[in-house]
Amino acid sequence: MSLHSSELDPTARQGRVSARIGGIAESATLAVDARAKALKALGRPIIGFGAGEPDFATPDYIVEAAVQACRDPRNHRYSPAGGLPELKAAIVNKTRRDSGYQIEAAQVLVTNGGKQAVYEAFATLLDPGDEVLLPAPYWTTYPEAIRLAGGVPVEVVADETQDYLVTVEQLEDARTERTKVLLFCSPSNPTGSVYNEEQVEVIGRWAQEYGLWVVTDEIYEHLTYDGVSARSMPVMVPRLADKCVVLNGVAKTYAMTGWRVGWMIGPKDVVKAATNLQSHATSNVANVSQCAAVEALTADLSAVARMREAFDRRRITMVSMLNEIDGVVCPTPQGAFYAYPSVKGVLGRPVAGRTPSTSAELAEVILDEVEVAVVPGEAFGTPGYLRLSYALSDEDLAEGVSRLQRLLGTSGG
Repeated sequence: MSLHSSELDPTARQGRVSARIGGIAESATLAVDARAKALKALGRPIIGFGAGEPDFATPDYIVEAAVQACRDPRNHRYSPAGGLPELKAAIVNKTRRDSGYQIEAAQVLVTNGGKQAVYEAFATLLDPGDEVLLPAPYWTTYPEAIRLAGGVPVEVVADETQDYLVTVEQLEDARTERTKVLLFCSPSNPTGSVYNEEQVEVIGRWAQEYGLWVVTDEIYEHLTYDGVSARSMPVMVPRLADKCVVLNGVAKTYAMTGWRVGWMIGPKDVVKAATNLQSHATSNVANVSQCAAVEALTADLSAVARMREAFDRRRITMVSMLNEIDGVVCPTPQGAFYAYPSVKGVLGRPVAGRTPSTSAELAEVILDEVEVAVVPGEAFGTPGYLRLSYALSDEDLAEGVSRLQRLLGTSGG
């Protein structure tokens, strides 16, 4: 009698990768950026609009703080899993300074970048089957982190006609008895939209009324334009604070994406539970990076202001040029460093001998024909759009959008 291999090896009937991990999609933004860099390394004149990171170097005074930290033997050892006490203190002071939110060090967990803060927040709050209201367009990591934590993302879509901002009526229509958390991001990645003070308060009061948790991502708080400011929800609705987790980090504001320092702020019991998780997952964030973050948060914001001025200039150029393209509609973003144009008017018509029917197909045509890398709206839950980062040089920005104009045609002919 012959035996099949699966009978000899019971594990052969099982997948090599768990269903939980196998179901996670690759980060679309990182994939686009990696492909653009690979093509550029081959000598192709690629212009990449995909990366969600400033093109500036980390300010010198922050780098120097890291150099000094490298020389201190104390930083060659393990440190508390929840973060260096001096960094927690800096986060407490920075949060009070920038948003008016009064917190204690025991409410802070320092994480390995903002992504770890996102995952740990959901892992700490969600039980299997709990629903999370997820305004779309959304950052690609949010739904994957929710699913990995056992939750169910429930998308609430806002299009360009409402500046990509969901209303409380839309949220209420999506709420069910299984809804536990609202994810809130302002300024938004990928759209750059910013909720005004009244909108933040109305949504916060609605969440508080129904006993929902709010996970609010404030990592772009300093990158706003046209006199707009990003308001922190637990400040606008103080009674919500006991069921609110605030996410932030140094990556975007201080051009420190590679340093991997983020944090979460929340009720003490939630932060303690998340710290326990981190103690087993990664232990502490690299001490040298934490020391650099202390310098970033305790110095003045003049370097941030200079970067914001450049982003603002590029923002105006990009939106103006995109809106000249036939079939493209691009609202003016008020925050972050992204434009999120609708390209629905381009789809279904010939482009360089091809007829893209989706924004994903259009992004492929754009890369193949004019060597410009953009991220399609499918990555953010809303097909029919493209995300373009304006965190690149003025020259590359103008050249890249000019290539799109030549490929797609302008409304003026």
